[in-house]
Parts: sequence; structure tokens; C-alpha cells
Amino acid sequence: MEQYLLPILFFLVLGTAAGVLLTVASRLLHVEKDETVEKITEALPGANCGGCGFSGCEGYAVAVASGEAPANLCKPGGAEVTAAVSAIMGVEAVTAEREYAFVRCNGTCDACGDKFTYIGTGTCAAVEKFYNGKRSCSYGCHGLGDCAAVCEENAIRIENGIAVINPKLCKGCGRCVKACPNHLITMVKESQRAAVQCSSADTGKVTKASCKNGCLGCGICVKKCPQGAVVLNNNHAEINGDKCTGCGTCISACPAKCIHFLPECK
Repeated sequence: MEQYLLPILFFLVLGTAAGVLLTVASRLLHVEKDETVEKITEALPGANCGGCGFSGCEGYAVAVASGEAPANLCKPGGAEVTAAVSAIMGVEAVTAEREYAFVRCNGTCDACGDKFTYIGTGTCAAVEKFYNGKRSCSYGCHGLGDCAAVCEENAIRIENGIAVINPKLCKGCGRCVKACPNHLITMVKESQRAAVQCSSADTGKVTKASCKNGCLGCGICVKKCPQGAVVLNNNHAEINGDKCTGCGTCISACPAKCIHFLPECK
């Protein structure tokens, strides 16, 4: 019996010492948590989408608590989260204008054909590595749904070869913007009335040959716009949503019919 006492006493002493050391270490290394950060983090939806410009919800909460960021940057949370975070910070709730994702391409299967048959991994990122994609227009939507795969709101579907976004379902998180290898998806403000559904940087002649719905870069819309809201950039037209009044002049003037009214999203 005595031969077992020494090992037992040894382990008892060792366990007690380890417990004391852990207790001391926990107190010495303890970091006080900011209650404000915790409250803000709890108020956020927990999407960790990065749409606010920070690494995630906790990173945004730290920035708000320290005064480095306003309380209205959480796009998925919208007005409800803005009000909650503002109340925690003791400031007036100023809701930012809602934004949703928009695909700057209308190169449907009817308008834009394929330049080769692709057999491989069924993702936009994969097909992009082969001569900038299989579509005739290398600037267009690959239509394999990388954007739809990352959308947690099921707001994106592939129709007739291109991605289509339902603005009523879109929460504006921006995941699809990051997922598109051709950088075709952008965020537009809810108040913006019109947009150009093309991103081709080719000349008008090349664009017309590759896609029936492509912008020709002719500049007619630029000349016709009474507000000066339309400019030519990289061989295609772009609309400044802050200047656009939604008069529809550019839409009527566009010979390629690639400018469209944006849907009502209220």
C-alpha cells in the first residue's frame, strides 16, 4: 500500500500547483472586454460579409465603439440595425441609403455566343482562366453562378446565360461583387434610376460583333443627357446616379438599347 502513496501524493501536489498557476495566469493575463463592443456585436446580424468595409461584425463593432466608423454601415441589417447600434452609442440614427447589387452585363445566350466549348470545373473562376472565358465577349458574364453560390439570400439566379439579381431580396452585403471574376457586379443606390448593362472595353465594332446587347461607345447618350449624368469610360457609357434624374432620354437615344431603368426597390 505504501508504494502507491508517494505517486499519489506527487500527482496531488502537481495538480494543486498547476491549478494555482492557471488561476494566477488567468488573472494576470485577463483582458477587460469592452461592453459597448459586445452590445454592438450582439445587435449586428452576424453575417460577417464585410459589406461595411471591415473584416467582420466584431471588427465593425470595435470601429463603431472607438468612433472610427458610423453606426449605419451594416447593409444586411438595414434601418433596424442602424437604429439599435445608434441607440447603444447614444447618437441619432441616420439611415444610409439602401444599396443593392446590379449586374453590368446583358450578354444573354441570344445576344452573345460562345467562342469554344468548355469542359471543366463549372465555375466562373475556372472558365475565366481559359482565354478570359468561353463567351464571345471576354468582358461578359460567364453564367456559371459563382455569385449565386455565395448569395445567402437566394437573390441571384442564372437566366439565359447571365446572372440576374432580384433587388427586393438583395441585402447589399457585397459577397457577389467579390465573387465575380470579371468584376461585373456593382452596388447601386436605391435612388439611382438608370444604369448601363454592359462593361465591354472593346471598340464599338468589336463589341457589336461579339454581343448584340453591348454598348457601342458611340456617345449619343452623353450628348443627349440634359443633366450631364452620362460619361464614356473605357469604351462604354456609365451613368452618375447622383446626377441622373430618371428622365429616360439616354434610354430612348441608345441605339444598342443597353441602358435600362432600374427596378423599383422600395
